[in-house]
Amino acid sequence: MSGRGGAAVAAPGAGQRGQRPQAKDLLLYLLDRPAETFLVPKGERGVLFQPPHEEFLVQRLRHAAESITARWSGNENLVKVQLGPMASTPDLSLPRQLPRQAHFSLFIPQHRRMAADLVSTLVSQKTLEEFVSTAAFAHDRVNPSLFVYALSVAVLHRPDTMDLRLPALNEVFPGRFLQHGVVARARARAHVLDTPSRTPIEVPQNFTASELYEEHRVAYFREDLGINLHHWHWHLVYPNSGERRIVNKDRRGELFYYMHQQIQARYNFERLCNRLSRVTRLLNLRDPIQEGYFPKLDVTVAGRVWQPRHAGALLKDINREPDQMRFDLEDLDRWRSRILDAIHTGAVVDEAGKRVLLTENEGIDLLGNIIESSVLSINRNLYGDLHNLGHVAIAYVHDPDARFLETYSVMGDPATAMRDPVFYRWHATIDDLFQEHKMSLPRYTVAVLDYPGVKVTKAEIVCKGRDRTNELETFWEKRDIDLSHGIDFSPRGPVLARITHLQHEPFTYKITVENNLNKPVLGTARIFLAPKFDERGLQMLFRDHRLLFIEMDKFQVTLKAKTKDNIIVRSSTSSSISIPFERTFMELESPNIGTTDDGLNYCGCGWPQNMLVPKGTADGFPCQLFVMISNFNDDRVNQSSTQPSKCADAVSFCGLKDKKYPDKRSMGYPFDRMPRDGVTTIDDFLTPNMALTDVKIFFSGRTEEPKNL
Repeated sequence: MSGRGGAAVAAPGAGQRGQRPQAKDLLLYLLDRPAETFLVPKGERGVLFQPPHEEFLVQRLRHAAESITARWSGNENLVKVQLGPMASTPDLSLPRQLPRQAHFSLFIPQHRRMAADLVSTLVSQKTLEEFVSTAAFAHDRVNPSLFVYALSVAVLHRPDTMDLRLPALNEVFPGRFLQHGVVARARARAHVLDTPSRTPIEVPQNFTASELYEEHRVAYFREDLGINLHHWHWHLVYPNSGERRIVNKDRRGELFYYMHQQIQARYNFERLCNRLSRVTRLLNLRDPIQEGYFPKLDVTVAGRVWQPRHAGALLKDINREPDQMRFDLEDLDRWRSRILDAIHTGAVVDEAGKRVLLTENEGIDLLGNIIESSVLSINRNLYGDLHNLGHVAIAYVHDPDARFLETYSVMGDPATAMRDPVFYRWHATIDDLFQEHKMSLPRYTVAVLDYPGVKVTKAEIVCKGRDRTNELETFWEKRDIDLSHGIDFSPRGPVLARITHLQHEPFTYKITVENNLNKPVLGTARIFLAPKFDERGLQMLFRDHRLLFIEMDKFQVTLKAKTKDNIIVRSSTSSSISIPFERTFMELESPNIGTTDDGLNYCGCGWPQNMLVPKGTADGFPCQLFVMISNFNDDRVNQSSTQPSKCADAVSFCGLKDKKYPDKRSMGYPFDRMPRDGVTTIDDFLTPNMALTDVKIFFSGRTEEPKNL
């Protein structure tokens, strides 16, 4: 393989280690053991990058390069990749300001600028070969965490690599997901054993707290590997800084609102399953944070432990010279107040001083970009950086002025933030702003909600292993994950960790729809699930209940004319919010990694399938299944391209790559607005094209061993 003087593979014995990687697949090998120089073989195939000249190498490696490469010179099994010259030497002066041993955070403004600069450098390379060479050039020069983020974003946004499937971050940085000591034990095992053992290192299910701490009842949700990977990957697909052509995606701000609102709804659902009240907002920033959190995660590439937060911690003004960052808690209050003023007056003010209306359809998108403070914010000087710097203030509660030279807690990293109970309290405050806007919008009338001539007569669930319909079952399942690609400076070979996570039995929806019209019609099936009762066991008012409905699926249906028994059968594994379990934990060199032409057309963004169903209870947690068939003519989005998307990720949470969001309705429809007059409960809300079914979720308590044993 060669091209225009760029990366070229020359490997006489490469076939002994498997199929040669394509040019763009070489980028994935730069994500393998990112703290190690690219001068050592990457991956189990042994991909060895060879620089075009000595000046290509970082200064600290030039004197040792010959001795390093001499170790591999006689190995004919390696896949040797000759890196070609770059069009010009990239300017890495800004990203190199972050020390290689420092932590990198997307929430810190200076770090975001560094990342945006590096992403722009990588994306702007004219050819694929120049992209590979430039990425290799940056690999040994910039902070490994910054490099992994920037390369991942660039891969996802270049037309010649956007169909690559990135390895899950737990493979690259296992220390962000596993109990303290696991990576050290894995490294020791790799060094001691001549033949790496396939016996996994068992990771305790409960290692961050005991049952004395009631918040620990929902640790299985907060600390779930797949959930945290989803949050990280979503922020790769939807970066908030950089060139506008990368950031400015269809309805990006609205999707920021909706994806996080659904996380809140799911977390509150889980809390009710565990006899906990719903999350309270972190509204008064001067009140003590009663929820402590001790992550006990392994060390990161920076060699520093993740800092804990003791119960009763007090937020303080931030003045951290090492991060070039200073702001006061009053700034956060001021920005929130200004956003509320804009919502209550129905308009925001742009940088030119012009009022821009928060319209019924576009207003939520404007607010999403303002509140997150992406580069799309209409006026960052006025509305500030509320979401991101709120994360920062919490993340540095233990060292707000850097006097102890400590780094941030898990709230400072999108890959770990969801582990902390305070994440949900902060996002309850963020979501409250969006809900304040939603309260100002026109209510959905019966005419808007109904689909004349179409009636849902029955909706039920059939679950594997359950004798009765409308019963779901959950249990614990163990899964082995490979750590070898993230354990730097250790011998090659598989090193496994065994984790335990929530899982559910597969199930199907069976929906009966009556079409009284004289022609076949198209509809959109919208499926949601919610707890039936509140913390006290009482029926909820619809105004509150609507915020607990979690989206389970959304898909197009065709209804035959004049038919009372249109039967729709849909598998839980086809959900529009989730990605297959195997995709979540796919290994770097799996046969299904790389391009999307192998039939597994998922690029990595989506809710983990194993967490689709809340935990439930041993005696069956009462829920309500909501099914609606809306008029597809009102939902249809005219796409600029008829070509299918290169990625079939979870479209409800992740959209379609390079296309418009595939639903014209407001995200969360029909639960995104306050009810019309006369609606007190969910039963009052129903129209003929909707159905409500009582469902119970049973948690069996059993633990299943890995299926690959």
